[in-house]
Amino acid sequence: MAVSIEADRAAHTEDHALLQRMVQTIERLFVGKREAVELTVVAMLAQGHVLFEDVPGVGKTTLARAVAHALGCGFKRIQFTSDLLPADIVGVSVYDRDKARFSFRPGPVFTNLLLADEINRTTPRTQSALLEAMNEQQVTVDDTTHPLPRPFMVLATQNPLEFAGTYPLPESQLDRFLVRVTIGYPAPEVERAIIRSLGYRDVAETVQPVLDAADVVAMQDRVTRVRTSEPVLDYLQRLIAETRESTYLALGISTRAAIALYRACQARAYLHGRDHVVPDDVKALFLPVCAHRAAVKSFHDGAVERRLEAENVLREILDGTPLTL
Repeated sequence: MAVSIEADRAAHTEDHALLQRMVQTIERLFVGKREAVELTVVAMLAQGHVLFEDVPGVGKTTLARAVAHALGCGFKRIQFTSDLLPADIVGVSVYDRDKARFSFRPGPVFTNLLLADEINRTTPRTQSALLEAMNEQQVTVDDTTHPLPRPFMVLATQNPLEFAGTYPLPESQLDRFLVRVTIGYPAPEVERAIIRSLGYRDVAETVQPVLDAADVVAMQDRVTRVRTSEPVLDYLQRLIAETRESTYLALGISTRAAIALYRACQARAYLHGRDHVVPDDVKALFLPVCAHRAAVKSFHDGAVERRLEAENVLREILDGTPLTL
């Protein structure tokens, strides 16, 4: 046991250095938004998926591509449109005359990093084709189950303001995303540098991968061994319980979401070089993990207004729930 603990510590020290290099590599392509970058890396370590939700042109797709450049893993992109079919994502069985049988041709979902661009522009039927892949890392076609490669991560983007010809993601689909990331506009000095360099297009050609698929899988396994003390776990659970008691929420945070928050906290601790979760991990991730899962009692029709209300309610819960050690 002692040897195993020492080996874990040594591996963690090496992983911490690699992860910091990865963050720095991503920031060469995606500048000035450290929090968004760290949330994406946390989701990767926690074996989760990311929903980038913001107005066009702030770098949602750029961040997804930057992550792909930093990882030496398979990467594919799907532009979601209204005429996209489930088979265009998961694949299809095709009859092979020479072999006199059907053979399966995998779709683009069979990769390590899948960029689902403008995911809300396709129909619910096609959106649901990702549910099994995101939840169970497998795809079932014609009664045959095909495992997806490890690691597997979906980076989806959507515009919360433009709704013509879109299909809002249902609660079951939103729940598959570990975190929702809102990027926002860059600081003025950062934006000036981006404008001057025309978006750093040349940097992508010089970026070398920091991690490969085997590295990521090993880190994901080690993240599950990050410790959480009983007081910190109690604090996390009380935050979840408070959402169910709130008069402003139509539906509180589920147990599955609580598990997602716990996994994300382990990943954030690992990213920051710790072998244990601290209260700051819970505070930093409570909104990104839970806000898109909270259903508010609202008379607003706009998704943006409802999202802001949910964040405000959860922020009040966070501010009003003391930590008792």
